[in-house]
Amino acid sequence: MNEALSIDAPPPRPRGRRLVLWGALVALLVVAQSLLVFLTANYERVRAQDLVESAATAAAAEVRQALSRHQQSLQALQWNDPGAARWRSEAATLLHSRRDLMRIERRDPRMHIADAVDSPYQGPVFTRIAREDIELEAQLACAGALRLAAPAFSRSYFVPLSDGLGLEVMDLCVPLQRAGQPDGVVIATLALGRLLEESVGAEMSRGHEFSFIEGDGTRLARAGARRGAGVFVAERVIDLPGQGLQLRVDSAVGSPSLIPNLAVALVFGLSLALAVVVGLLVRDVRRRAGAEARLAEALSFRKAMEDSLVTGLRARDLSGRITHVNPAFCEMVGFGEAELMGPSTPPYWPPELAADYARRQSVRLGGPPAVPGRSTQEARAGFETIFMRRNGERFPVLIFEAPLVDGQGRHTGWMSSVLDVSAQRRVEELSRQQQERLQATARLATVGEMASLLSHELNQPLAAIASYAAGSLNLLEAGRPADPEAPAMLRQAAQRIAEQAERAGRVIKSVHDFVRRREQAREAVRADVLFDAVMPLVRLQARKSGTRIELDLPDPPPRVVCDRTMVEQVLLNLTRNGIQAMETNTELADRVLTLRARQTHERWVTFSVVDRGPGIADDVATRLFTPFFTTRSEGMGLGLSLCRTVIEQHGGALDFVNLASVGTGLGTEFRFTLPSEARERAAAAALAAEPPDAAAELPS
Repeated sequence: MNEALSIDAPPPRPRGRRLVLWGALVALLVVAQSLLVFLTANYERVRAQDLVESAATAAAAEVRQALSRHQQSLQALQWNDPGAARWRSEAATLLHSRRDLMRIERRDPRMHIADAVDSPYQGPVFTRIAREDIELEAQLACAGALRLAAPAFSRSYFVPLSDGLGLEVMDLCVPLQRAGQPDGVVIATLALGRLLEESVGAEMSRGHEFSFIEGDGTRLARAGARRGAGVFVAERVIDLPGQGLQLRVDSAVGSPSLIPNLAVALVFGLSLALAVVVGLLVRDVRRRAGAEARLAEALSFRKAMEDSLVTGLRARDLSGRITHVNPAFCEMVGFGEAELMGPSTPPYWPPELAADYARRQSVRLGGPPAVPGRSTQEARAGFETIFMRRNGERFPVLIFEAPLVDGQGRHTGWMSSVLDVSAQRRVEELSRQQQERLQATARLATVGEMASLLSHELNQPLAAIASYAAGSLNLLEAGRPADPEAPAMLRQAAQRIAEQAERAGRVIKSVHDFVRRREQAREAVRADVLFDAVMPLVRLQARKSGTRIELDLPDPPPRVVCDRTMVEQVLLNLTRNGIQAMETNTELADRVLTLRARQTHERWVTFSVVDRGPGIADDVATRLFTPFFTTRSEGMGLGLSLCRTVIEQHGGALDFVNLASVGTGLGTEFRFTLPSEARERAAAAALAAEPPDAAAELPS
């Protein structure tokens, strides 16, 4: 077995060994060459960096000395308490000798400018912007200087000049004292650019760029004959009283050469170029294959995602033609993909609306180039329109659109997400009908509870009618018509019968108007008309309980836009609750129900129903507007819940407050808001003034 294995084993391959040796030799040469080049380049790089570090240290020292001299010079200005003329002369001399000083000010203890001298080398600095408008940094520096009784520097700030340029400056504030007490300050304004020019010598300026920078790298001022290459950079922080300056030195020398001579450069360059080309080809092939594979996966993923969506997707070009649809959109409208991409007029447009849709589409698609840049919030706002299925059925859809942008950033069309909301609209309509049935049930329940009050109220006019009718019959049977006074008595009896019949009719009509269902229609109506409509029914219960009704209305009464029937039901429910709240625990003399309306805002009118009952307990208040919650055994618990629903459908709010908790007496105040007529007129005017482009926001 061992012999067989040795026979079958492949013979040694010297060529393979040579290739290995050559490969090892080439690898060693490459490594050695790379190390040599690296060490040479690193030496040059370190040497250049050391030069920059030395220049930065020297420049920072020069800047510190220059600023120290400025402090001493400003302090020397106040020696021997010079007068105004002498102070101005010495300040002018100082400005003439220091080109980086732009202005020297002397201020009193209240920081008012007592005297100021500008540099002779530069026009007044604060011409474009007054000194009083740009002295915040100086005030902060002086506050620190006065607090520490030592000079302090401000933060740098930019001052525009009259020639259209500007200077980055900073203020040096030196506090003054007289007899041990603060006696104002001296402020010197320094130009940072000239400070650099004066501090660094001409020798360093030729090979380096010096600049003051902020913490985020923003350049404030620079000096130097050449721009820095950004390769060898050194930074130093110059600590100053109150502030600090960050000095940056950038050498004009770039990276050192990697190759010492031309021959090595050619060989090394050709070898490197060949290796780079081969590597790039291999990399490009691999990247292309990977990109194609990822693209195929992305297309498959997108196709699977679109096929699984129940939301219709539609893409259109700038001419309005459909370029892409998903299966959900085809199923929604009942047309195939080929049928949708062919014609310029989509087949799902209803014929009666096709002209309007085409006009809106032309306005939208022909908009300015800035249209694709609309925000995500605008693109997600959505709009509703009507589509038509293949069988002719019209159905509502909700569309969300976003611009399509190609790889070069050009706007090429629109992508739309389409939702079929017909089922949602049917549910909303069913909910509305159920709400109306609940409201009708509540009205019927209210009338049922008031049946006893109606019988009591109708008993009086009916009894009066019977009495007058019996008296008339007695006159006729007794032969009294021959009496001269009999016709007048009969006429008076008939008149009383008519009055009482009319009174009974009014009571019955008010109940009939309340119970009768009708379509919701909003109209402008005065607040007193709403109160008058429910007053007959309110007075029925008020008379039984001995409650007085008080109306509190301004002159003229405010006008609101509402559905009268629904708001009258709200008023009736709230007034009945208020009367019932005072029936047991309120003295008869205190049973007063106040109905109030006020224009509390230019857009809203507030209605209030105020009783003097015991108020609402805390445990009841948390569940007061919950459907089917009631504190009365005979109640249904729908009154307040329906009231809040009605008010919120009008855009208002319904709430209550215990008057005892706010210190205004006993009782409860229910209040709700309705839109005023002025608000509706303003909305209508705004809609009428809307530009034609607004209509294009509802394209098909």
